[in-house]
Amino acid sequence: MTVPRIHLTQRLGGRVAVITGGASGIGLASAKRLAAEGARVVIGDVDAAAGQAAASLVDGLFVRVNVTDEAEVNHLFDEAARAYGSVDIAFNNAGISPPDDDSIETTELPAWQKVQDVNLKSVYLCSRAALRHMLAQRRGSIINTASFVAVLGSATSQISYTASKGGVLAMSRELGVQFARQGVRVNALCPGPVNTPLLQELFAKDPERAQRRLVHIPVGRFAEPDEIAAAVAFLASDDASFITGSTFLVDGGISSAYVTPL
Repeated sequence: MTVPRIHLTQRLGGRVAVITGGASGIGLASAKRLAAEGARVVIGDVDAAAGQAAASLVDGLFVRVNVTDEAEVNHLFDEAARAYGSVDIAFNNAGISPPDDDSIETTELPAWQKVQDVNLKSVYLCSRAALRHMLAQRRGSIINTASFVAVLGSATSQISYTASKGGVLAMSRELGVQFARQGVRVNALCPGPVNTPLLQELFAKDPERAQRRLVHIPVGRFAEPDEIAAAVAFLASDDASFITGSTFLVDGGISSAYVTPL
């Protein structure tokens, strides 16, 4: 599938964007899109080699970060402000979906906790670190990656992943309301299944599980990372100036479908 070519504006010119999980998948696609629209981009990732390569692609800065570590998260956002003068956009996107997170019947506590730490605790830490800068500036856009599974139940469960994304959605909604009058917008981005290395790895191991997901998407395919990046750029920009506390679904219609078209 070819994503339509778009004439990119410089609507993010002069803005500084911090992206966690920025070395691959949705994070990397978003780094490229935000940079193309004029933002200075700071890549936060645990993979130093891939993170540095991503930062080089967008003429940005790489800061290695374990997003479950409070001191490292604070350093990421402080370093962005030190290097570029502000923190205007926080795309809190880092997440995992390991194979030992499955049905509640088989998912043990260590697997549950690891996913909660990376997918939910990190969003709490990153939002708090970003807010320190944004509230002082009285402006900013925080975009937290949730998922369509935060609003739908799945019979092919990844129980901790689903619970973590529900937490991201609820937290983002509350932050969006709490800080709306202080110039900071907070939204939960809820992608449908996206054609990323993470999804490819999962589905290569279980094609039947992949097909069970694909058959329910009205548009008949998975999203491409560039399509999710376009939504990130919109939410980061002043074009979304009246949008906060939202459940921003980019899911190919999956959350609206009773039956899919033939």
